[in-house]
Amino acid sequence: AVRRLSMRHAASSSVAAARRALSLSSVASGNITNIARPVLWGGVSAASSFSSAATDADSNITVVVDKKDESKSLPHFPHLFEPLSLGPSIGTLPNRVLMGSMHTGLEGHSIPSILLPLLKPDVTHDDLSAMAKYFRLRAEGGVGLMVTGGISPNRAGWVGPFAAKLDTTVEMERHRLVTDAVHSVRIPSGGASSNSNNSSSTTGGTTEPARICMQILHAGRYAMHPFAVSASATKSPISPFPARELSLTGIHDTTSDFVRCAALAKQAGYDGVEIMGSEGYLINQFLVTKTNHRDDEYGGPDFVNRMRFAVDIVRETRSALGSDFIIIFRLSMLDLVEDGSSWEEIKILAQAIEDAGATIINTGIGWHEARVPTIATSVPRASFSWVTRKMRDEKIVSVPLCATNRINAPHVADDIIARGDADLISMARPFLADPDIVRKSREGDVDDINTCIACNQACLDHAFIGRTASCLVNPLACHETELSVEEDSIPPEERLTIGVVGAGPAGMAFATTAATIGHRVVLYDKSGEIGGQFNMAKRIPGKEEFHETIRYFRHRLSKLERAGKVEMKLGTEIQFSDMEFLGDVEDGVDRWIVAAGVDPRIPPIPGLDHPNVLSYIDVLRLGKPVGRKVAIIGAGGIGFDVAEFLLHHDDNADHDLTADETNGDEFLQEWGVDRQNETRGGLAEPDDSVNRPKREIVLMQRKAGKLGAGLGKTTGWIHRATLAKSGSVEMIGSVSYDKVDSDGNLHITVGKGEKAARRVLDVDNIIVCAGQISKKDLEKDAAGTELEEKVYTIGGAYEAGELDAKRAIDMGTRLALKIHQKDVVPGNHRFQAGQGPEEKMFAVLKRFT
Repeated sequence: AVRRLSMRHAASSSVAAARRALSLSSVASGNITNIARPVLWGGVSAASSFSSAATDADSNITVVVDKKDESKSLPHFPHLFEPLSLGPSIGTLPNRVLMGSMHTGLEGHSIPSILLPLLKPDVTHDDLSAMAKYFRLRAEGGVGLMVTGGISPNRAGWVGPFAAKLDTTVEMERHRLVTDAVHSVRIPSGGASSNSNNSSSTTGGTTEPARICMQILHAGRYAMHPFAVSASATKSPISPFPARELSLTGIHDTTSDFVRCAALAKQAGYDGVEIMGSEGYLINQFLVTKTNHRDDEYGGPDFVNRMRFAVDIVRETRSALGSDFIIIFRLSMLDLVEDGSSWEEIKILAQAIEDAGATIINTGIGWHEARVPTIATSVPRASFSWVTRKMRDEKIVSVPLCATNRINAPHVADDIIARGDADLISMARPFLADPDIVRKSREGDVDDINTCIACNQACLDHAFIGRTASCLVNPLACHETELSVEEDSIPPEERLTIGVVGAGPAGMAFATTAATIGHRVVLYDKSGEIGGQFNMAKRIPGKEEFHETIRYFRHRLSKLERAGKVEMKLGTEIQFSDMEFLGDVEDGVDRWIVAAGVDPRIPPIPGLDHPNVLSYIDVLRLGKPVGRKVAIIGAGGIGFDVAEFLLHHDDNADHDLTADETNGDEFLQEWGVDRQNETRGGLAEPDDSVNRPKREIVLMQRKAGKLGAGLGKTTGWIHRATLAKSGSVEMIGSVSYDKVDSDGNLHITVGKGEKAARRVLDVDNIIVCAGQISKKDLEKDAAGTELEEKVYTIGGAYEAGELDAKRAIDMGTRLALKIHQKDVVPGNHRFQAGQGPEEKMFAVLKRFT
């Protein structure tokens, strides 16, 4: 059904890549080659440029400027900052960075107004002002093209109950706020540099308009509501709701809904749309026999039939909206599920999508139900750029190809472009961590980049419960209308001298925030280094990115120290008597922040003082030797971390790999990814020779049920699978710890009542990971004294549960922004984001499923 009819060449002499026409004779809706679309000039950097000098000073345009000394060479990553023309009808992107789509919770909702009072949300999300500010700040950060979170084209396509959709003019009007905010920004292009540090002034350099596309996403059988539909009547493993099969009329109507949604997006001012055709959502569900069991013109063994739905949507969207509108198609190039697409089918689809009128093809990696990690922190950087390279090497499409997944640093992105893996780089979560990542990269200020650590804790985990997204390392993300850290924004008469005890996550977050807005901070830690518990976390296999957070805070604190805003006193242990003295001296400390962290909890088990018994601190921080047979008491986050550490390291020699030193090829082999993508879905047999287990481990918990149930919603399965597939970790629940005998063996009872069974674990070492106790000594000492109203406890010292860095950094940041206010007193000093109606609706739905 698919034949190559002719070869044609791009009109520009700058483009050597040949193009071809496809005829899909069995596609009922007609020839897909004769479609009005822009001429694409891939890689041309001299096409239509815009001079900011021509911009009217009164037109409310913000020009993003380079804040570095202009005598320095710009940009610092030349391949990443080479402009990319999308053709004369659309114009030129100023750089190769695409801010990828993320579900943030700022996209609005479809909850009927009559239900809102019943939900009693803390914030209503009545308009898209928060979304507008969120995207404007990232446009000001210098990104060339942005994509919104997924917006459904109709009710059945909602991701969650009453999620965001766009199928009415009323909904369309709300989006104008977003597009107007983005279009008020212009961005330096290529090697152009600004001649002014006034962001509202005109510049002599070349700039391009900030651009934004809206993602159209139909969830299909992934929908978390009872209206779910799909190619066939199936049920996904990640939703409690079975999907009904779309009829032929339903397919045609859904195609029209996509086109109408795109038309409304253009009317709202969006520069284009991204059509979500990957990650296992509706379009992807039509493409594979795993979920498409139809025997009509949209199904069956013929791939041309199964891809008809995708091609129709792109073709009809291009036909309706003309050549001046960006169409990005997110194409699943590696499904990572059984019975997924073959590489030949992926190539056929890519050609058809280009001929149907796509401007850019974005790479999709893995379905959400795939049992291979694709975006978590355990995935080495740029582990999947080879997939995009494989498509590029086929030389069958000439539209720009975009690489995705775990690309979080400018040197990684620049290398991908330089070696020819892709034309564009999609980064999503890195823009939560640092909205200025592009500007800082361009200026070479890489140490000032707050790097995404891919933890998922405040972004994707939030999305799956309807909570507004944020970021573990940047609590301001998605909360820009309520939180703002502006330099010296506190009036001089309200500035305080603040002592911070503890330079872990909470203390570092408080210190940097408070000092930036104008307070004077003295930061103490009894250790000789900052980072606290992160210094242990960074040693865990798969958590190497934690190095980056410590590096970022070290850089920020150093800059603030040079500016005279922070005084660092490492290697200094503060006692209560020190606090009293420093509070009494002239110009002394006005407020004390206790961020002293936690101590390991030692459970009352007879014989636990045996020399074979170690704490997790002994293992991860002090490097004490551990034998080959190990029992771990406690299966929370720390227990799993210790198990992974011991499983992969045959001794306790210093393990301190950075994220750049991890091995992507070994990761793919270990998880069974076909590096050649020759099998359906790209799956291969996992290679057991990679990372052979170094120890035999018994991991235990007192609770009955699945171990690790409290781990991250989107990452917990990875930790469990890592231990399970090793074959060397026994996981036991419902355990009572009876005693440690004189030989250092652990006596346990498994189960309750008649089913209880006693066991003796003959092990070399017992590692205690049984939770933590908050270090509240200073707070207790202050009680009843003059300092009682001046001592604020935060982070693990406030609440010890599972060493929650997300909570610690958020708490420290929010308190720093409010501590100068008179009504912020100890006991009334914890602030957190309010619940929106989407989260409330998810909670209601959960009660009935």
